[in-house]
Amino acid sequence: MDEPVRWTVRVSEDTDVAVRTFLAQRGMKKGDLAKFIEEAVRWRVFDQTVAETKARNAEIPAREINTAIDEALAVVRAEKFGSRRT
Repeated sequence: MDEPVRWTVRVSEDTDVAVRTFLAQRGMKKGDLAKFIEEAVRWRVFDQTVAETKARNAEIPAREINTAIDEALAVVRAEKFGSRRT
């Protein structure tokens, strides 16, 4: 992992209690809060990216998207494994 960066954030007391209770019930310690937040942020960014990509591609026919995916996979496989798997 890269060098950590310190964040200062404010959340409601209800959120604080809910998260700390959640972590405590699962045997996690105080230091696990940062790991939990980082994972939650990563998932949220991923979720938003997926939603935006789906919205942007909503009008593109599924067949066209699948063809593009198949072509990209073929290129990556050829680069990784050579021509034996294309």
